[in-house]
Amino acid sequence: MKALVLEEYNKLVYQEVAEPTASDGEVLIKVKACGICGSDVHGMDGSTGRRQTPIIMGHEASGEIVAVGAGVSRWKAGDRVTFDSTVYPLDDWFTLHGHYNLSEGREVVGVSPKDYKRHGAFAERLVVPQHILYRIPDNVGFEQAAMVEPAAVAAHAVRLSGIQVGQSAVVFGSGMIGTFIVSMLRAAGATPVIAVDVDDEKLKMAAGYGADLTVNSKNHPAVAEAIRAKTKGRGADFGFEAIGISATVNTMIDSLRKGGTAVLVGNITPSIDFPLQKVVTTEIKVQGSCAINGEYELVLDMIASGALKVDSMISAVAPLSEGATWFNKLYNKEGNLNKVILTP
Repeated sequence: MKALVLEEYNKLVYQEVAEPTASDGEVLIKVKACGICGSDVHGMDGSTGRRQTPIIMGHEASGEIVAVGAGVSRWKAGDRVTFDSTVYPLDDWFTLHGHYNLSEGREVVGVSPKDYKRHGAFAERLVVPQHILYRIPDNVGFEQAAMVEPAAVAAHAVRLSGIQVGQSAVVFGSGMIGTFIVSMLRAAGATPVIAVDVDDEKLKMAAGYGADLTVNSKNHPAVAEAIRAKTKGRGADFGFEAIGISATVNTMIDSLRKGGTAVLVGNITPSIDFPLQKVVTTEIKVQGSCAINGEYELVLDMIASGALKVDSMISAVAPLSEGATWFNKLYNKEGNLNKVILTP
């Protein structure tokens, strides 16, 4: 079969690779659509350390089952499916206590840190275990279903925060995840919802997804003051950081009210400068949010009902054979691209 392989850093090659086969409890999927995640783009140059080469990346995918392994009873050839980006053990303590995203030995599809390698969905076919599958509603297309993973990451962050109707929130980073966080906050009844970024086009998208106020931090250095002005002078009840760098984490914490909650979602850097005294003296609560923990069905239902619009996020749909070109466009920030979906 054909796949897009990261042979070495900054070198993606569309080539023939061995076809996988479904073992016990697994299904073989014909991939119909796979989105290029920002983590794939950052991983392409080796900077994250989570794409040891050679590796087939891709974890935002959907497709059709073409074969099932022994022990698979609920799924059959022809079923339209998407799947969690995390492959987790069923007998782990964290899984059994409702936190499969934290399970020991979990692996992420299309990722290869130093301790494991699991090839992903930038390929014609892919094998995954049956317990991470989700059925695609009839009125949801494959390309829409490939958008479920980033939306589910956002949904998990919002659910984990515990935000309630009428509470205020600020979201730093208006990329894919940040904009979906804005949408989920709007669905949860948060008000006002404020989006912060350095890119006016991204902020325009965030406004279209429900942000009451947008702030370009490049043009408006007094971000925290602007947020306090919109939140009765106190600061936001909740902050969501969807980038993962020192500057935005610090500004987000400065933008919170005393006793507010900081939710850390982005992690493009392994460590940051952290405002310890500010957090301690204002009793800020800090909550990490990791991946997804059962939000796929929620997001699929929201897309099917029209409560969550994803089509406007898709900038391009291109053949997998042209994947290297599109990766380079995203890496070099050419054009105002949001989600690019590759189709084998």
